[in-house]
Amino acid sequence: MTDSPPRRASGSLFGLAYGDALGKPTEFLTVAEIVRRYGPTGPRELVGDPALVTDDTQMALAVAGALRDAPTFTPEAVEPLLRRRFLDWAVSPDNNRAPGMTCLRACAELDRGLRWQEATVAGSKGCGANMRVTPVGLLDVDLDTLAGLAQLQAGLTHGHPTGLAASELTAYAVRVLRDGAPLADLPALLVARARAQRTVYRGDWLGDLWQRPGERTPAEFIARGWDECLAALDRLSAALARPDDGGDPCLLTGEGWIAEEALATALLCALRHPDDPVGALARGATTAGDSDSIAALAGAFVGAAHGMAAWPADWATRIEYADQLAAFGAATD
Repeated sequence: MTDSPPRRASGSLFGLAYGDALGKPTEFLTVAEIVRRYGPTGPRELVGDPALVTDDTQMALAVAGALRDAPTFTPEAVEPLLRRRFLDWAVSPDNNRAPGMTCLRACAELDRGLRWQEATVAGSKGCGANMRVTPVGLLDVDLDTLAGLAQLQAGLTHGHPTGLAASELTAYAVRVLRDGAPLADLPALLVARARAQRTVYRGDWLGDLWQRPGERTPAEFIARGWDECLAALDRLSAALARPDDGGDPCLLTGEGWIAEEALATALLCALRHPDDPVGALARGATTAGDSDSIAALAGAFVGAAHGMAAWPADWATRIEYADQLAAFGAATD
C-alpha cells in the first residue's frame, strides 16, 4: 500500500534527514571499517532517540525557513531571509556537527554586513552549496525562479560557478522527480538541463558575482560550472553502463566533498537501488567520501520519487527536527 497522495515533498525532506543520520557516523571511516561495523549492506537502522543529523539537514531547514517566510520569491525578498537564517545557524549551540569551514567563513563575513557577493568564498564549490537546496526543488514555482533561488542560496557561501550550477541541477532533480519523472530518466534530463543552461548567467539573482580576475563575461563564468557538472554526469553515465560490483560508488563518481561529485555519487546510489530506498541511503553511507551528504542527497532523490511510503513508518518520529521537517513537508506536499 502507498500513500495517497504519495506526499513526495515530505518523502524528499525526510529522506534527506534519514540519509544524513545514517551517514553521520560513517563519514570519516574507510569502507572496510564501515562494513566491519555494519555488515556488507551498510547502516540501515536509525540509531538514537532522536537519531541525530548533521549540518546538512540543519542548513536545509534554514533554507526552508527562509522560503517559508518570504513574501515573494524575488532576490530582494529572499536574500536577507537566507542571510538571517544562516547567521542564526552559525551561532546556534546545535551547530556542533563538524560544520563546513566554507559556510562558517562566509557566515562570519555576512555577519559583518558585507554584500553577499563579497562575503562568499569565491573559490569554493564544496557540497555545502547543494546539500541544503532540496527545499527549493519542492516549491511550486517556475523553473527560472527555481534556478534563481537555488543559485542564490548557494552563492551566499559558495561563490564558485560549479557550486551554483550543481545546486540548480540538484533542485531540478528533486523537482522533476516530485513531478513524477522516473528515476531512470533522471541522468538524461539533467544533461539536457545543463546543456540548455550552459551560458545562462542569472544576473538578476547573482548581481556582479561573476566579476573577478580572469573572468571575461558572465556567460563564460557560469559555463565553467555547467561544464564541470556535465563532466560529472558523464562519469555517472559511464558508471551506470557497468554492472554494479557492490563497491564504493565514490570510486566511480567522486568522493562528494565538492558539489558536482556529491550530486553524481548520490544519483548513482539512488539509481543503483531505485526500488530499495533504505538501500540507497545505506549505499551512500557506505562510502569513503562525504558519506552523510551523499546519503542525504540520495534520500532526497528517492524520497521525491516514492514519497513517504519509501521510508519505515516509525522513522518519522525518531529523527531529529521531525517537527520542522513535517511542517515544511506538509506545506509543500
